[in-house]
Amino acid sequence: MNNANLEPVEHVLSTLKSDGSRRWLKPKLSIGNLLRFRRWVAWVLIIVFTAIPFIHVGSRPLVLLDITARQFTIFGFTFLPTDALLLAIFLVGTLLTIFLFTALKGRIWCGWACPQTVYMEFVFRPIERLFEGTVRRGGLPRKNVAAWRTFAKYLVYFLICVYLANTFLAYFVGVDRLSRWVRQSPLQHPLPFLVMAAATGAMMFNFCYFREQLCLIACPYGRFQSVLLDQNSVIVAYNEKRGEPRKKGIHANGIGLPIAGDCIDCGNCVTTCPTGIDIRKGLQMECINCTQCIDACNQVMKKIGRSPDLIRFSSQARDRGLVGGLVRARTIIYPFLIAGFIGAFLFVLSTKSTFDVVIMREPGNPYVVIDKGRIRNLLTMKLTNRSDKDMAFSARVLEPAGGELQFMEDKVLLAPRESRSFHVGVIAERKEFRMGKSNMLVQIENDQQDSRMARFTLMGPF
Repeated sequence: MNNANLEPVEHVLSTLKSDGSRRWLKPKLSIGNLLRFRRWVAWVLIIVFTAIPFIHVGSRPLVLLDITARQFTIFGFTFLPTDALLLAIFLVGTLLTIFLFTALKGRIWCGWACPQTVYMEFVFRPIERLFEGTVRRGGLPRKNVAAWRTFAKYLVYFLICVYLANTFLAYFVGVDRLSRWVRQSPLQHPLPFLVMAAATGAMMFNFCYFREQLCLIACPYGRFQSVLLDQNSVIVAYNEKRGEPRKKGIHANGIGLPIAGDCIDCGNCVTTCPTGIDIRKGLQMECINCTQCIDACNQVMKKIGRSPDLIRFSSQARDRGLVGGLVRARTIIYPFLIAGFIGAFLFVLSTKSTFDVVIMREPGNPYVVIDKGRIRNLLTMKLTNRSDKDMAFSARVLEPAGGELQFMEDKVLLAPRESRSFHVGVIAERKEFRMGKSNMLVQIENDQQDSRMARFTLMGPF
């Protein structure tokens, strides 16, 4: 069989060779104004990513995604299992905000603010260049690297991954619990230790092996860009009209010579790309708007005496000579939808009480007949304390007339954020039932003078 027939007929992934093997990317560093600005942004974001678990709004953390307790605290507001509607509104509103930002600024999140890019390009790759050395300033890594340098590189990688794993876990378990885990022996908390070890291993796998493939293969954002972007969204683009036709080396057009574009086909825009693409081929899924190709090309243009921005921020409409602007369907519809979801979120939030109540029927007989022919229904009342204080509850039956509610527990007391079920009996006169049913209205009140009404249907004889 001819192996040439197995080669793909078109581009598949920038990290794959034609035979399907991994193409390892070690991009050349192109220092320019955009890279310097990105460095400042990256270091500020690293500080922010690390500080968020330590920041509190009042008595609550800024962000805590406590899965085991089924509580999600975001910007100081805690979503409980009973807040499914609030959480759904918040998430949809967040997605719409991402859609709006992408329609306006393209994939600038991926290249400038995504934690994967920030840590990969401004922590791990610089360490790699430090230990492996480079050919010329900011050039490609050397081919022959001493074994001790490789060992030292991975040792530093491991220490950084331990830090990143602990920072990541702090978002899910909180800094207080995490600090106890760190200080204690692994034998005292084997399961949390395994969780920390697994998170560290995942970080090592990602930054040592998987690397840019997380953006190209695992992250869905690149595949969504055909939907999220439009013709006027900001992208990094090569000015084909100015750059073509390409000609190797420094050249100048003269009488009798074929006209050549400004692109001298040096390949710097390709060797500096962290995802390994050629930006001159147009908009591609792998482009994350990191702007390294802009810095690389501007350096070359300066050396050959040409104007900068052969590669620059642009849009598909601009590249085709069309007139575009900020005002278009997406930039009008998205803000209206976002405003609607913000309004819905605030409305639902304003109607929330300091506690939640759910009434359910106990399994078994739906009712029993007790003294003087009265009917008793056995129910379960689930109460959730949404506040940060202890809360005691009392309840009384408003309907049917003469109804009586009995708690089976001595004290109906809940700790902050606690959710518990209580067994209750509701007694009603037989005459209150019609066709075996009676509507019940219960008022539940806490010791903070906050009350809620709950309706339920009692069962009884026909």
